[in-house]
Amino acid sequence: MGNTDSVVVQKRLARFRPEDRPLVEGVFDRLQDGAGGPSGTPRKAPAGKTLTLQMLQSSMASLVPDSMVRRLYQCMCSIDHGLAAPTTSGKPSTSAASGVVREQLVIFLADTLRGTAEERAPLVMAMSQHGAGSASAVTCEQVAEFLQDLISAVIQILVHRGRLQGWKPEQMGDVSLGVKLFAEQICSELKPSDQGECDVSCLEDWIFRVSQVSLYLEMLVAEGLNLSLSGRPAPTLLPPCRETPWKELRCLLDIPTLMFLAPQLPDSYNAPWRLVFSTRLHGESFTRMVAGLTKRGPTLLLIKDTKGHVFGGFASHAWEVKPQFQGDSRCFLFTVFPRLRVYTATGYNQHYMYLNQNQQTMPNGLGMGGQHSYFGLWLDSDFGRGHSRARPKCTTYGSPQLSGEEDFFLDSVEVWAVGKPPEPEEGEAGEGKKSILDVDPEVQAMMEITGKTLHSQGLREPEEDQEQ
Repeated sequence: MGNTDSVVVQKRLARFRPEDRPLVEGVFDRLQDGAGGPSGTPRKAPAGKTLTLQMLQSSMASLVPDSMVRRLYQCMCSIDHGLAAPTTSGKPSTSAASGVVREQLVIFLADTLRGTAEERAPLVMAMSQHGAGSASAVTCEQVAEFLQDLISAVIQILVHRGRLQGWKPEQMGDVSLGVKLFAEQICSELKPSDQGECDVSCLEDWIFRVSQVSLYLEMLVAEGLNLSLSGRPAPTLLPPCRETPWKELRCLLDIPTLMFLAPQLPDSYNAPWRLVFSTRLHGESFTRMVAGLTKRGPTLLLIKDTKGHVFGGFASHAWEVKPQFQGDSRCFLFTVFPRLRVYTATGYNQHYMYLNQNQQTMPNGLGMGGQHSYFGLWLDSDFGRGHSRARPKCTTYGSPQLSGEEDFFLDSVEVWAVGKPPEPEEGEAGEGKKSILDVDPEVQAMMEITGKTLHSQGLREPEEDQEQ
C-alpha cells in the first residue's frame, strides 16, 4: 500500500466509528477467504492479492441476484484509489480481469455507507453502465435497469432475513411487475439532458432528492456483505401486517408497491396494517365495505377495475357516513398500475373525503376529491361501478383519470386500516370495548374509597390484551 493510498483509505475509514473500522477493513480478507461471518481484526493480504468476481459471487450469491453482484464488482473496479475519489469518466482504475484491491473496496464501502450524493453519483454511474467502459453519461433506461436489480436485491434480502413483517408475497401481486413499476417511478424523478442522458451532476441531484436510492444501496452493501455497523439498525421497509386471513386472500398489493406506498403515509401512522374489507372475502356489498371503513381510523382503499387499472386513496381520518366532505390535506390519491404515482392535496378546496348512504337528496357512495358527480375517485353505493373524472386534473389532488375508463366497473376492492383506531365514544357499545374499570385502575380505587358499588365486578373478568 503506497503512502498516497494510505492517506486516502485512512480518510475514508475516519468516517466510521473506531469499533467499526476493523470490520470495514476486514471485509476484504473475509471475501477472499470465502467466509460468511463477520470478520475480526484484518490481516495483511499478500502483495498483489486482489478480490475477484468469483469471490464476490461466492460470498453474496445467497442474498443478492448475480446481475447485481456483477454491477457491484464493476463499480469497485471503476474506483481510482490514487485520486481519492471514484473516477467520473467511467474508465476503470483496475480491469475486471485483474480484480479489486483493498483500497478500492474500502473506498467503495465508505462512499456507499457513509458517502455524500456527490460521492455516490459516480458509483451509480458505474453500476448503471453496460460493462466496463469510458462513458461519461448513461441513459434513463440504463438507470432503470440498475434500479430493478437494486430493488430486487433488497426484496431478496428482506425475504432471506425474515423481515417481511407478516406479509406473504406468494399471496400478493406480481413482484417482478411491481419492481419494474417502482423503478420507473423512481426514474421519473431524474432530470436528464435534452438527449435523454444522465451525467454525474444529474445523478448527484437525483440521489440528493430521492432518498430510496441511498437507502437501498446502503442496505444492499451492508446486508449483502454481512457488515453490521454499530448505531445503524437495519431499516424497516415494510409496515407490520396483522389479522389478515392470507389463506383465502389474493392481495392487490405487492411488496415493491408496499415499499413505495408506506413511506407516503404521515409519520404518525405506523400502526400494523389490518385488512378490514375485501370483495374476495366479504363479497360485493357497499354496506359491508362501509362497516369495514368506519370507526377504523386511517385507511388505504385499493381498487382494481375491469380494464386492469389499480388505484386508490389514503384517508387520513376515520370515515363517517354523512352528507358533508371530511378529512384533511394529508389524504391523497394514487395509482399502482399501469404507473406507480401519488397525488397529494393541491389546496384548491377541502373535498378530501365523502361517504354517504341511504340519502334522498345527496349522492350516495364514496368519493375522494373533486365535487359531486365529478369526483377524482368515486364508488357508487350500488356497488360494482364508479368514476374517475379529471379534465384535465382533479381539483383537490391534481390527479389525472385513475381508472382505465372515466366510468368504470369494479373487479375487486380492498380496504386496509393503517393507523391507530380511534377510541370508542363514551357510551358506545362495540366489540372489544373495555370497561372504565379495566382502562383506569385509579377510577376503580376511587369508586371503592367513596363507597360506590361496583355492579360489574364478579359478573365479568377483565379482558386480557392479546398480541395479534
